[in-house]
Amino acid sequence: MPSSVKVASISEIAPGCAKMVSVGGNEIALFNVDGQFFALDNACPHAGGPLADGEIQGSVVTCCWHGWQFDIKTGAGTLNPRSRVSTYPVKVEGSEIYVEA
Repeated sequence: MPSSVKVASISEIAPGCAKMVSVGGNEIALFNVDGQFFALDNACPHAGGPLADGEIQGSVVTCCWHGWQFDIKTGAGTLNPRSRVSTYPVKVEGSEIYVEA
């Protein structure tokens, strides 16, 4: 059964930035898109590149290894619709961010 885990404070991730967090042994990329937080698997499905280290433009992250792109809000590949990254529910309580995994 999934559980919510505190992973960061709002002040730790500025808008347009990301942070890699660990939840239940899984590496998760936590993104701040205009004050809303989203969580994806940190590993790009192409070759495992760290998405938290990718370039962020709006709600799209580009993997820093080979340029694959994903919609941060949905996990869908923007260049290859068949590619997808798993997403995780995020909730904010006060100034703390929780991810369910």
